[in-house]
Amino acid sequence: MARTDPLIIGRVVGDVLDPFTKSNTFRIFYSSREVTNGREFKPSQVVHQPRVEIGGNDHMTFYTLVMVDPDAPSPSNPHLREYVHWMVTDIPGGTGVDSGQELMCYESPRPTAGIHRFVFVLFQQLGKHTVYAPDWRQNFKTRDFAELYNLGSPVAAVYYNCQREAGSGGRRMCT
Repeated sequence: MARTDPLIIGRVVGDVLDPFTKSNTFRIFYSSREVTNGREFKPSQVVHQPRVEIGGNDHMTFYTLVMVDPDAPSPSNPHLREYVHWMVTDIPGGTGVDSGQELMCYESPRPTAGIHRFVFVLFQQLGKHTVYAPDWRQNFKTRDFAELYNLGSPVAAVYYNCQREAGSGGRRMCT
């Protein structure tokens, strides 16, 4: 991975993942807005579960999708790092999450302090029904989870930024 890779610049590699080589594609959409690294979304734009399209055409290859917040409860004190917002397993290649098994239902992001990164990580499974849900959402470790279920390195990852709707900052105009 190059130092100019957005996953490195955004500290996703380091805080959540080790360096990896992308070997598959996936696309994530909230309505018609595609998630790209570092793109800003407001909580009102991510209320509903996104549409996810997994690359490939081998329906006998299965994938696990994990969505985590490494900045919970706040970027300055992420003592709940990582918080699982969504987990879907057994997704056949060339399909979407609707074809998989949802192990942890989608929980819409509602950051209360600071700008949070929401990271989607895609792993290739060794086979179907080989990955199980963690016992809790907080203090999840993507690296440990991947090791526990022999998932190896991610095949793809992407993240977006989100902050409290009213906390968008910016200049205040005085009258």
